Amino acid sequence: MSSTLLLNSDASPVSWLPLSVIDWQEAIKYLVTDKAHVLEWHKDWIVRSERWSTPVPAVMMLREYHKKKTTIRFSKYNVFLRDGYQCQYCDIPVNRRTATLDHVLPISHGGRTVWENCATACGTCNSRKGNNHRIVPRIKPYKPSYFALVERRKRIGWDVGHPVWLNYLE
Repeated sequence: MSSTLLLNSDASPVSWLPLSVIDWQEAIKYLVTDKAHVLEWHKDWIVRSERWSTPVPAVMMLREYHKKKTTIRFSKYNVFLRDGYQCQYCDIPVNRRTATLDHVLPISHGGRTVWENCATACGTCNSRKGNNHRIVPRIKPYKPSYFALVERRKRIGWDVGHPVWLNYLE
C-alpha cells in the first residue's frame, strides 16, 4: 500500500514492462506540481504537514502524454517471461525462485549473454546440462517483440498494490 499506479493521459500505464508504479512521495510531488490528476485515492491513508493534509493517491493520470518506450532490455526476468516460466528442457513449470538462466552455448565455449543464447531452465536440468553444448532447449531462444512480452505479462496477471488498479490494467 505504499505506491501509486501512474497512467498516461490516454488512461493506459506509462510503462507495462516494468509496470509504471511510483512511490507515494513522488505521487504527492506530481499532485502538488499539477503534473497529474488523481483518479483514485487510498481511502484510509492521509499524509499531513503543518498546514496541509491529503489522502495518498492510488491511481494518477498524467496531464500530458508521454511517448511509450517499446524497446525491451535483456534481463533474467524478461527471459523467464518470454519462456512462460517453463523449463525449456523438461517443460515443467518453474517460479522466480526455482528458475535459472541457462546459456545454450556455455560461456566457456564462447557463448554470450544475449536473447538468442539464453533459456529458462529448472535447477535440475541446468545442473545436468552443465558445460555440454550439445543439449539444446525444445524451443530455440529468440528476442521477443515488446508487444508479445506485454501480452504474456498481462496473461500472467499483476501483483497489485491496490485492488482498484485492476480496473486500469486490462
